[in-house]
Amino acid sequence: MKKLNVISAIIMWIGGINWGLIGIANFNLIGFIFGDMPMLVRISYILFGLATVQQIYHCRSCKKCSK
Repeated sequence: MKKLNVISAIIMWIGGINWGLIGIANFNLIGFIFGDMPMLVRISYILFGLATVQQIYHCRSCKKCSK
């Protein structure tokens, strides 16, 4: 389960960096990487969302923060 948390955190960081770049510089890193492959861009955004949901679930069930 720890590996899943690390992987989802990394995916979330990539998504956060991408949204930061969109907000600051109007540059979509994921769109730039995948270019003319809209299905891969869409899959990437789905993975960002799933990783975020997993991290929310993990944080709610984690006992470290509630001590």
